[in-house]
Amino acid sequence: MKKDSLTNWIKSGSPWIWMNAGAVSIAVIMTLGLLAVIAVRGMAHFWPADVIVADYQVPGSEPRLLAGERVQAEQVPRARLAASGLPVAAEGGEFMTRELLKVGNREVYGADFTWVVGEWLSNERTPRNIVVLERREWGNFYGELLNVKEGDNLVAEGEAAWDELQRRIARIDQLHGQISHLEKVDIGRINHGLERLRLKTRKLELEQRLDAAAQAELDAERAEWDAEYKTLEGRLASLYQDFNRDSIGVRTLDGRELEISLGKVVRAYQPNAMSVPQKLGFYGAKIWEFVSDEPREANTEGGIFPAIFGTVLMTIIMAVIVTPFGVIAAVYLREYAKQGVLTRIIRIAVNNLAGVPSIVYGVFGLGFFVYVLGGSLDRIFYPEAAPAPVFGTPGLMWASLTLAILTLPVVIVATEEGLARIPRMIREGSLALGATKSETLWKVVLPMASPAMMTGLILAVARAAGEVAPLMLVGVVKLAPSLPLNGNYPYLHLDQKIMHLGFHIYDVGFQSPNVEAARPLVYATALLLVLVIATLNLSAVVIRNHLREKYKALDH
Repeated sequence: MKKDSLTNWIKSGSPWIWMNAGAVSIAVIMTLGLLAVIAVRGMAHFWPADVIVADYQVPGSEPRLLAGERVQAEQVPRARLAASGLPVAAEGGEFMTRELLKVGNREVYGADFTWVVGEWLSNERTPRNIVVLERREWGNFYGELLNVKEGDNLVAEGEAAWDELQRRIARIDQLHGQISHLEKVDIGRINHGLERLRLKTRKLELEQRLDAAAQAELDAERAEWDAEYKTLEGRLASLYQDFNRDSIGVRTLDGRELEISLGKVVRAYQPNAMSVPQKLGFYGAKIWEFVSDEPREANTEGGIFPAIFGTVLMTIIMAVIVTPFGVIAAVYLREYAKQGVLTRIIRIAVNNLAGVPSIVYGVFGLGFFVYVLGGSLDRIFYPEAAPAPVFGTPGLMWASLTLAILTLPVVIVATEEGLARIPRMIREGSLALGATKSETLWKVVLPMASPAMMTGLILAVARAAGEVAPLMLVGVVKLAPSLPLNGNYPYLHLDQKIMHLGFHIYDVGFQSPNVEAARPLVYATALLLVLVIATLNLSAVVIRNHLREKYKALDH
């Protein structure tokens, strides 16, 4: 009886349902677990960790004072530490603790991080007066605040120095914003105008139309630019003078005194004296800086906004390019092409293109788009820029086109499947009512197939936004803080190189000179890339569902 029940249960298909449900559950749990690990390791980087101060004594040497943030701790075999040259005693347990401390003060110690043996640390404490200075260069500084100076004049010292320091850092932030706007927007506009004027002069020379009248007009325009530049240069010099006016006196925990210009300080805080609400406010400010600011310190500090902007803009341009081409190809194959051997060969070729390694597309983009097509555009339309290339070099347009070619098979296949699902009677009914084939296609068939087109677009965006290998060849660089979309004509600069979140992860994780400092940013940037892709896909899913509901009645 039990055997018959088991047989009937297997024949009912229930085991396969449970196996599929289990597989899906495992996949979901693993995905959520991976995201949780990335989120914890990445987002914990922005929390203001306590700074510990401890005595560190290596056996056989004098004790010294260490101060820094505890980054990680691990258990290592005693024999391994002894093999590394440390004076580890033979007796004792099999394992010892090795800890990584972020000690900062790169100009003093030469490195931001140091490994220590946990058993050799003693007398650990967290003094409330420890100050952390986050700087634009040279990483963090850990120590004590002595005084605040304005030029050579002492403004405050002792306990009064902290409040004065916060006020002057706020002033420095305002000046930095003014300087940044002046350099990137105002002076950038003048430099762009002067470059266009130079190219215009060169073009007139090549066309042999640079007569006295034209030269006089060009000289007058150049004089206007120069006059405006001198005015801005004076304002910039005045701002820099105020920017570099203040300084602070600080002291490391081992007694070394330094003077640091406040122009190099981003923020100052005392993590050991901060309450939980203060730490939460600091945490939010750091996350906002990460998503809205520009990178610094070889991309290991600051924000990644240029990479976010470049990723989103390139993906949008790719979607605008690939959608019409993919839809047209699918319409031709399904609606117009004679179904035969040639059509089957084309479909096989399209399916095979979907499996080509992405780096091959990058090589194709570099060879055809950049060198052949871009070089031809430069010779025809931009001869005055020679020998400097305009479109004959990797840039935003070629990166977008390369990704469009890479994702084209996905859009073609998805759209063709959507067209195939539309009942033949709908086409015949439209034709019977007097509509032409093209009217039937544009007003009936394509609207009903639009959810399938959006599905193809979703798959294309998901693949393109995470690609790295081809972009390294056709337009993505390590650092490009100026955005390709600005107020200078033609506003969208398709020839400009961009930053990308995927390449930023590769660069920070594997090419950074400070690997320990870069590691948390790899996790944070990876999480942000997932969120960007999810946002783009979610937007497309909402549009697809709206279209599906709109044409559901026609489908039935």
